[in-house]
Amino acid sequence: MRNSTAGNAQEITVDVAIIGAGPAGLTAGYLLTKQGKSVAIIEKDKTYVGGISRTVEHDGYRFDIGGHRFFSKSAAVVDLWNEILPDDFIQRPRMSRIYYEGKFYSYPLRAFEALWNLGLWRSAMCMLSYAKAKVLPKREIRSFEDWTSNQFGKKLYSIFFKTYTEKVWGMPCDEMSADWAAQRIKGLSLWGAVVDGLKRSLGLNKLNDGSGSQAKTLLETFRYPRLGPGMMWEAARDKIEATGKGQVIMGHALEQLAADGQGGWRMTASAEDGGKVVIRAKDAISSAPMRQLAARMHPLPETTLEASNLKYRDFLTVALMIKSEDLFPDNWIYIHDSKVQVGRVQNFRSWSPEMVPDADVACVGLEYFCFEGDGLWSMADDDLVELAKKEMDILGLVSPDKVIGGAVVRQEKAYPVYDEDYAANVDAMRAELEEKYPTLHLVGRNGMHRYNNQDHAMMTAMLTVENIIAGTRVYDTWCVNEDAEYHEAGDEGAQKSLPDGRKQVSADQAAALSSVRDVPERVSGSTPDDKPAREAA
Repeated sequence: MRNSTAGNAQEITVDVAIIGAGPAGLTAGYLLTKQGKSVAIIEKDKTYVGGISRTVEHDGYRFDIGGHRFFSKSAAVVDLWNEILPDDFIQRPRMSRIYYEGKFYSYPLRAFEALWNLGLWRSAMCMLSYAKAKVLPKREIRSFEDWTSNQFGKKLYSIFFKTYTEKVWGMPCDEMSADWAAQRIKGLSLWGAVVDGLKRSLGLNKLNDGSGSQAKTLLETFRYPRLGPGMMWEAARDKIEATGKGQVIMGHALEQLAADGQGGWRMTASAEDGGKVVIRAKDAISSAPMRQLAARMHPLPETTLEASNLKYRDFLTVALMIKSEDLFPDNWIYIHDSKVQVGRVQNFRSWSPEMVPDADVACVGLEYFCFEGDGLWSMADDDLVELAKKEMDILGLVSPDKVIGGAVVRQEKAYPVYDEDYAANVDAMRAELEEKYPTLHLVGRNGMHRYNNQDHAMMTAMLTVENIIAGTRVYDTWCVNEDAEYHEAGDEGAQKSLPDGRKQVSADQAAALSSVRDVPERVSGSTPDDKPAREAA
């Protein structure tokens, strides 16, 4: 690694330049420096590493952006977590429920509990609606609404599926593809919930540790860094820099990634104060959004137009400090109420007691799903705190006069949008870059436009490091088990042949690569009323 100065720009020469200090970028940097390679990582955030897995601190309170359980069926990923952060994991109970009209409902739904909470009249209407759906199901299943109404009845669908789903994805349920519903809620039905409730009552349900075959159920315990997920990635950064082979350059955003004509790269990153850094490297790894990467490359890819059509859903958290005991024991609750805009509320102490420094103060995070540039995203922080206080009052969870502080954290491009054209757009850009630039490697959620978990992002980086060390693409990092199911998918169909005689992905690697979450697509032919705001190129 060589550093020099040219004009007002610092120049660095390394083996590998990396865009983004999130889980993928830091995993790559950590493993490369272990192998003796020199790396430079640029991160546009001035303070925090970890990307969407960062932990933000405000007056001693720590906020997890979106909630991140540390679970993987890949031993290699788990071993790497333990290697980077050997002494700071705690085991936490997993609990999340639905909050609707002042009552809590188990998630996944338990039929008896749900019907009891809804009351006699509404329960009767739900059962009649369910019976109608079974006797007279809708024959042409096109949308999320069609599929879910057939499974649960129109009444239960409207109570427990419609409002929250539309908040998260910003589109009507009757415009979302039924394929997504079938994958997302596969194996669940009202009758299944009844059977599950009976088993629980009789103590016949086994503890779900993630290794069983229960349909779409969630883990009952999980591991978690005691100071939040950012603790993991701060440790990774420190270990990278401690080798003397790597540096993480904070507060610098990608300005240009230029091919040097010799198979290598010249990366320019700029800070808000006008400072620049130029990084020369043989290989480049990008976890930047594909749309942004295409606009910053020189020469511009032929598929820049396709990349510009990729879309994203954005996200913000409003943290409230409340003079109160914890409002609920859950890690988070889902808000199925159309009177408020909040979609989910986290209880940070339930993730780790060390996230909340005061025993007599509760700290919750209200999560709002939005598009960058829309009304919610553009609201002043003080106004967002007031909105959060008002909505907590509407929900009956806390009185505004008990709130003693607040903070806002915005996360742009939190969720890649899967519209009807996204796959073709991604494939076009991927094919061009792989053909023209074998030393440019795309990794991670936004780097590959895949709504993945941490372990998937890490595995794409781990395989990329193997490719760089080998000097050729021996692994196809896009090789994902296409039958992977839900959040913590296992290693079904683990091995898959790769083109050009490249190596097969092992069962352990596939266990992480299959940790991709499903995202709704629009029903073919439907047209949204509003288009998400586009990022300025």
